[in-house]
Amino acid sequence: MRYYNTRMERLRRALVWSGLTFGLALLALFALPSYRQGEASMAGKTAQDFALTVDNKPLRLSDYRGKIVVLNFWASYCQPCVEEAPSLNRLQRYLEPRGGTILGVSLDPEPTGYQNFLKNFSVPYPTWRDPNLQDGKSRIALDYGTTLIPETYVIDRHGKIARKLVSAQQWDSPEMLAYFDAMLKEK
Repeated sequence: MRYYNTRMERLRRALVWSGLTFGLALLALFALPSYRQGEASMAGKTAQDFALTVDNKPLRLSDYRGKIVVLNFWASYCQPCVEEAPSLNRLQRYLEPRGGTILGVSLDPEPTGYQNFLKNFSVPYPTWRDPNLQDGKSRIALDYGTTLIPETYVIDRHGKIARKLVSAQQWDSPEMLAYFDAMLKEK
């Protein structure tokens, strides 16, 4: 009888530990930013319009209707933002002649870091620094549901969010370019 109880106790412990390990692994998987890539919950929603100033000209996001817009929330102090900057520049050069654009929204609290970033990376796409940060947060970014930077929303020609991407990306990878080519073919 004692042998049976010991064996059952070992089996019970093994099952408990296996269950806990599986549960933690599953939780870790769902918590990873890569799991959130292309969040389905965002797809099809109308991109929230907002006012901005680019090159001293007042604009609205809706002024870009008819183009594919890659709306990128970033900041100069964000290392992943720095890492993806060169590939965003290359993507802009790829998209612009095909009817698309990147639109950067900087969450830099001070204009100096923002201006230095634009200069150091020779940013070729329209970019705006949100001057209305409250407690270090941008109302626009919060309204979009942005929790981490960089965070990017791909907006179709009709102003609908097609995809949300969290964390730095290799924007000019063959997979990304194929994705944008497919979007650019849609009317």
